[in-house]
Amino acid sequence: MIPFLPFQSSVSITLSVVLACGIFALFVAAIFRILIGLCNPGTKKMQDIAHQVRIGAMAFLRREYVVIVGFVFVVGVLLYVFLDATWAGATSGVWVPPYTAGSFVLGAFCSVLAGFIGMRTATVANVRTTQAARTSVGKALRIAFLSGATMGLSVVGLGLIGLTGAILYLTEYTSVSLPQALTILAGFSFGASSVALFARVGGGIFTKAADVGADLVGKVEAGIPEDDPRNPAVIADNVGDNVGDVAGMGADLFESYVGSLVAAMLIGSTVDWGTSADALEAAILFPLIISAFGIIASVLGTFVVRVGKDSTNVHDALKNGLFLSSALVILFAFFFAQNMLPPQVWWGVFLALVSGLVVGVIIGMITEYYTSATYAPVRDLAGSAKTGAATIIISGLALGYMSTFLPVLFICIAIAIAFTQAGLYGIAISAVGMLSTLGISLAIDAYGPVADNAGGLAEMSNLPKQVRERTDALDSAGNTTAAIGKGFAIGSAALTALALFSAFSTAASIQAINLMNPMTLIGLLLGGTLPYIFSSMTMQAVGRAAFAMIEEVRRQFKEIKGLMKGTAVGDSARCVDIATAAAINEMMLPGIIAVATPVLIGLLLGTEALGGLLAGSLVSGVLLAISMANSGGAWDNAKKYIEAGNLGGKGSAPHKAAVVGDTVGDPFKDTSGPSINILVKLMTIVSVLTVGLYTAHGLIG
Repeated sequence: MIPFLPFQSSVSITLSVVLACGIFALFVAAIFRILIGLCNPGTKKMQDIAHQVRIGAMAFLRREYVVIVGFVFVVGVLLYVFLDATWAGATSGVWVPPYTAGSFVLGAFCSVLAGFIGMRTATVANVRTTQAARTSVGKALRIAFLSGATMGLSVVGLGLIGLTGAILYLTEYTSVSLPQALTILAGFSFGASSVALFARVGGGIFTKAADVGADLVGKVEAGIPEDDPRNPAVIADNVGDNVGDVAGMGADLFESYVGSLVAAMLIGSTVDWGTSADALEAAILFPLIISAFGIIASVLGTFVVRVGKDSTNVHDALKNGLFLSSALVILFAFFFAQNMLPPQVWWGVFLALVSGLVVGVIIGMITEYYTSATYAPVRDLAGSAKTGAATIIISGLALGYMSTFLPVLFICIAIAIAFTQAGLYGIAISAVGMLSTLGISLAIDAYGPVADNAGGLAEMSNLPKQVRERTDALDSAGNTTAAIGKGFAIGSAALTALALFSAFSTAASIQAINLMNPMTLIGLLLGGTLPYIFSSMTMQAVGRAAFAMIEEVRRQFKEIKGLMKGTAVGDSARCVDIATAAAINEMMLPGIIAVATPVLIGLLLGTEALGGLLAGSLVSGVLLAISMANSGGAWDNAKKYIEAGNLGGKGSAPHKAAVVGDTVGDPFKDTSGPSINILVKLMTIVSVLTVGLYTAHGLIG
């Protein structure tokens, strides 16, 4: 019983309400998907090109999922052997249920399903967005945004259904207690994080290999426009927008969403508020309730994302939806905190949640300032292209480094407010608050690749110039909102990783990180280097894949007679296959390193060294992720600023320099930078899950 919430009679009823909200999210997503399907798909030529993109995207997903299934099977068996099955149970012949392994598989499955739904929807919506752009920006925005909303609501719906369904099953149909169920659910977060890492790295390698190949050979060498149908890498580039920025981003934020909830519930199970067991249950359930009603707020926010028929003010329309949803979550949080939580703590918990939500919006606005051509940093960066590629790269790196200060400052403010008001539980709730509006914030992010695809389809279908101008207006806003989405992802990653680190410290009985302990210092330094090693590996992977793509595009321009004149058709399927094979081959080693490193450090050096590893990777990872994401976004929009007719426009020397800068920035913002967030959280959740395997000093100590 939870006396602080009069209209709830039991934990199971509360969980049922949360489960119903998750189902509601999927129901609304299904309605949005149907509405998209009812829209006009355009001419036969448009449909044929869109079909090629869809076939390429799904072919990549199938090959990626085969690898992921193999990984999930192997890790699931290891989890069962080392965590579920005890030696006593194995020797006595008693079968031990695979609770942790099953939770891991369920988390991986939900993440895969969310990515699949988002991909299928985006590859149906792109051509319909192009067709709608023949009429107005407003109609095109509505279709693209509904596609993003389908993805966003699928992510939050599957996350809540998976978590609450697992808790209900474990607590109602087995002998597992609620605190024990939460420990098992760390496996769910592990499964989601594993899929997210593969999806982010694999999708990022694919999309950037195709993008770099298409831009360097097409724009710089051949001198043809972006998305020109003569370029055989254009289809692969459009496929990459989906596999990297839709499926990859969806899996990334799915694991952030799930990880923040699991961390908050784990810490909630340890709070000492000096009251009854009912208060403990309320602390566990409060994050789920906020996320559930965050779904309702997100759905309501989607209805205000509109622009007039002749308006191009897309950016403000998207922000209106986010601001409305955020305001509604604050109202919901005030009500539920006051009614669910004990009187002496509810206000502090409410302030902690609001601090995370507000700081998430602020970080998004800071990211926009550093990456949008509306503001001075990107315009100054574009100006540096007048003296060549070297100066724009130097200026872009400097911009990224400078941009780390304010986001980290506000993350620190959120941590300070949350901790002083509600302790470690407050920090975890702050992360939940930051992601409570994920249903619409991910919609704002995932709409961008659909708009980008729509522009490509308009170009390849030889539609009137006005259509491309309208899709470019959507794409420009999409670049900025994608940067805002990355800001949310980075901020929530820092808070979630810190909350998970607190859960690890509690389980490992670590009171403090002792830098005078040599093993701890070794772990700290190794952890600090890991994000750099990981980034190096993913960037080199993009470089190798891009080299293969560039060579193939050059070969086709050279060997296929009439390709440059437009009288022959390039082999786009070959380009898609090259990018797919490279992405699948290159994504395995970074993923294995992320999972294996904390286990090896824990076994060899002990829990204190492992704590140092996690702390080091958190600090360097957050800073590197922010700088890479913002440098990459700024380079991209500096190029677009020049393409809009500034500083000489397309084909000028500054434009060619900006294309080189954008090419460098591509793996920064879409492969390595976003993957670091997952790396940090994945290592932390692996440590939480396997902490029982390690001693205080390890084999070496």
